[in-house]
Amino acid sequence: MAKKPYYITTAIAYTSGKPHIGNTYEIVLADSIARYKRFEGYDVRFQTGTDEHGQKIELKAAEAGITPKEFVDQTAGEIKRIWDLMNTSYDKFIRTTDADHERQVQKIFKKLYEQGDIYKGEYEGLYCTPCESFFTESQLVDGKCPDCGRPVQPAKEEAYFLKLSKYEGRLIEYINTHPDFIQPESRKNEMMNNFLLPGLQDLCVSRTSFKWGIPVDFDPNHVVYVWIDALSNYITGLGFDMDGNHGELYNKYWPCDLHLIGKDILRFHTIYWPIMLMALDIPLPKQVFGHPWLIQSDGKMSKSKGNVIYADDLVDMFGVDAVRYFVLHEMPFENDGVISWELLVERLNSDLANTLGNLVNRTISMSNKYFGGVVENKNVTEEVDQDLIRVAVSTKDRVANAMDRLRVADAMTEIFNLFKRCNKYIDETMPWALAKEEDKKNRLATVLYNLVESITIGATLLEPFMPETTEKIIAQLNGTKRGMEDLGEFGKYPSGTKVTEKPEILFARLDINEVMERVEALQAANKPADENPGIDIEKKPEITIDDFDKIQLQVGEVIACEEVKKSKKLLCSRIKIGSEVRQIVSGIKSQYSPEEMVGKKVVVVTNLKPAKLAGIESQGMILCAEDEQGNLALVTTEKDMPHGAEIC
Repeated sequence: MAKKPYYITTAIAYTSGKPHIGNTYEIVLADSIARYKRFEGYDVRFQTGTDEHGQKIELKAAEAGITPKEFVDQTAGEIKRIWDLMNTSYDKFIRTTDADHERQVQKIFKKLYEQGDIYKGEYEGLYCTPCESFFTESQLVDGKCPDCGRPVQPAKEEAYFLKLSKYEGRLIEYINTHPDFIQPESRKNEMMNNFLLPGLQDLCVSRTSFKWGIPVDFDPNHVVYVWIDALSNYITGLGFDMDGNHGELYNKYWPCDLHLIGKDILRFHTIYWPIMLMALDIPLPKQVFGHPWLIQSDGKMSKSKGNVIYADDLVDMFGVDAVRYFVLHEMPFENDGVISWELLVERLNSDLANTLGNLVNRTISMSNKYFGGVVENKNVTEEVDQDLIRVAVSTKDRVANAMDRLRVADAMTEIFNLFKRCNKYIDETMPWALAKEEDKKNRLATVLYNLVESITIGATLLEPFMPETTEKIIAQLNGTKRGMEDLGEFGKYPSGTKVTEKPEILFARLDINEVMERVEALQAANKPADENPGIDIEKKPEITIDDFDKIQLQVGEVIACEEVKKSKKLLCSRIKIGSEVRQIVSGIKSQYSPEEMVGKKVVVVTNLKPAKLAGIESQGMILCAEDEQGNLALVTTEKDMPHGAEIC
């Protein structure tokens, strides 16, 4: 009987630079799901790749003094190297500069235009270059990009637009009638409440202000904007053809079973992409899962600080499977996970070296010591065996239940619960004590057999997550990986098999002080040569002294401060300025707590026209400095000055 097809994709990585461990997490997560589905018997197609067009690439290539194609060739090669380093089993690595992809994107764009779903107009709005997105004033958060928090610039240009509003009702109905389409549930609510229900604006889908993109073949002054270009990879990578001459893979694998993406690009995959497919009369993907982020425990990763964590550095320090274990096991289902060097060492020592590695080593060593390595089931059972057997044979179903819900971390926990139960079984049966009594020899053999059988079951289930470790364990036991159908039955390990004579240490314990010394050296090497390079910002037009004189700046003292309800970024401060008290709302909550604000002397723009932020009137503006990572620092005076003092 033919295997049931299963198609899984990651988001394609943007080729603006080397991916850090947070970017790498997604490909490892997708790989674990793909491997598990193969283990279940599915015919899996696993696609990943790179997004290689856009203004940001054009600018970075110019800075590097090379062509955009040369730039993306280098970066795509580095991304593919890291994906391969992490032992990911993708079937297709697509690049949006692939000729067949570019041809189909042009056809898709033309088809949408000819049927009236794309029209020509003019875009005037606020543009975020890093996100390559236009926003209206109302969409900004504290005057900045709502996605990345960086500054936006006014932009105006001729553009083509996709009629999102035409399909919003149909998409709302689809989401309501397909409750598993967007996962987790909280992400679905976010898309519905924040974007779909308030109403969609038509989407800009072409640009004329840069050239590094796929040309609109019927209007070559325009290049196809990122969304139609990048999102189409999921079908072009299967051999989709807009003229209907689809390849075998498209007919077999579409619609996609799972788009695995970061939560930050959920809108593009659950609104823009489904509407594009609806307009083209193509079935929608079955599910889109917006996974959380892997963030650093001490704040944002920064190249200037030298603290960016890359997958290849982690692999050099801990090994591939240890890194895979950490990123998969430490990520909650919905909330962001935290990574740090210290936590990595703790998990490796406790879970991998102790729980798993020590279990395998002890079991093989005892088999060699007491029976010359021969593992035999003498069927001398006791009641304590039954609980171990129950846990071993039921682990398969508990793992399956977790994986069906994409709860990968929970699935791994179930497997390690089996290994923990094996360690407990050793403490309960005390093989070293049994070995001292000749009449207990058959009982000892049975205990060791039960351990080897349980480890084999656990190692087999571990393969999607830690494939190299599984291979090592099975090889040391001289066994074979089980099929899914065999994992619910205990006793499949061939009695009389001889294990390896010298067990390999799977994971050596690490000394945290030694690791941190290596980390410090690594971070020092990664820091830019100039410790204080400063920041270049976009220059504004020159002003005269008369222009500057229109701004009134004064020292203010914060006498009270509180969080603005329903806002993640805003604080409301009451600030004494001379004889009056002003209420000022500021987007500084990520950097300052209300308690920290009270008592601070700050510089305030006092003649700014009042404005409402989150429904609260703000009677001025507190001045802050901001670096390229978005860190803020309040502007104050060098010496203590009375509130109300004029800044001149």
